[in-house]
Amino acid sequence: MHKPVLLKESIEYLNPQPGQNFIDCTVGEAGHSSAILEKTKPDGKVLGIDIDYESLKRIKAVEGLVLTRGNFKDLKRIAEENNFNKIDGILFDLGLSSWQIEESGKGFTFKKDEPLTMILNGGQVVTAQEIINTWPEESLLEIFKKYGEERFARKIVQKIVRQRGLSPIKTTLQLFEIIKKSIPYSKTRRGNITRVAARIFQALRIVVNDELENLKKGLEQALQILSKEGRIVVISFHSLEDGVVKRFFKEKEKQGRLRILTKKPITAGKAENEVNPRSRSAKLRAAMSI
Repeated sequence: MHKPVLLKESIEYLNPQPGQNFIDCTVGEAGHSSAILEKTKPDGKVLGIDIDYESLKRIKAVEGLVLTRGNFKDLKRIAEENNFNKIDGILFDLGLSSWQIEESGKGFTFKKDEPLTMILNGGQVVTAQEIINTWPEESLLEIFKKYGEERFARKIVQKIVRQRGLSPIKTTLQLFEIIKKSIPYSKTRRGNITRVAARIFQALRIVVNDELENLKKGLEQALQILSKEGRIVVISFHSLEDGVVKRFFKEKEKQGRLRILTKKPITAGKAENEVNPRSRSAKLRAAMSI
C-alpha cells in the first residue's frame, strides 16, 4: 500500500482551510489530496492531475476531488480547462507511487524482470530500451553522469555497449546484471549495487519523461495561477529535483513574487522513515505567493 510521504508536513505548509481550492499536480493514489479535502470541507475542491492514466483509474471517487489526466508542464491550461480559478495551494509530490514502481510493469524497478520502457504515459517518443540500445556511448555517459551523478558511469556504459553489440538489452534485470558486473567486487559486497542501479534507473527515467524541464515549466505556471498568499509545496526525491526547486524559489523571492517558508528543506523524522522507507530521500520545500 502506498503511504504518502511527509503528509503531516505537507498539510502544515499548504495550510488548507474550509472552502479553499487546491491542485495536486501528481495525485498518484490521492493520499495527499484526501488529507487536503478533509481540511477544506464542506465545499473545498482539489484538482488532481496525473500523467499516468493507470494511476488515475485506481483512485476511488471522493467528493470534491476532480481528476484529470495531464502533465503539470501544462498546468495553466489544465486549470483553465477545469475552471479552477481561485487557487489557494499547489502540491508537487515528485516521487513515483509504490504501485508505479512495484506493479505497473513499466520498468521502474530492478527487483523484478520487466520491459525497459519507463514511459509514464503514451506521449513520450523514446523508451529506456531505445536509449540503452541505440544512443551513442558518449550520450549514455553524459546522462548517467548528469542525471544519475554516478561515478561508475564509464564502466557501466562500456559494458552496455559491449553487450548490445551481441544482443539487445530489453529488460530491467538484464540491465541490472550489466550494472552489477561493472562495479568492483569490493563495492558490491558493501551493498553498493542497489544504490548504483537506482541512480542509473533514475537517469533513464528523467530522460525518458523529460522530468526536470517539465518541473521548471510546472513551477513557473504554478506561480502564474496561484492566488495571493497561496502556497506552493514541493516534495523532491533527489538532489537534481531539489536543486531546481531551490533555485526557482530563490529567484522568485529576489523578484518579490514569493516568500520562502522553508529556509532549509524539511525531511522525514525517524518514525516515518521506519514505516515508510521511501521518505528517507524526501525533501520538502514551501513558499507563499506575495
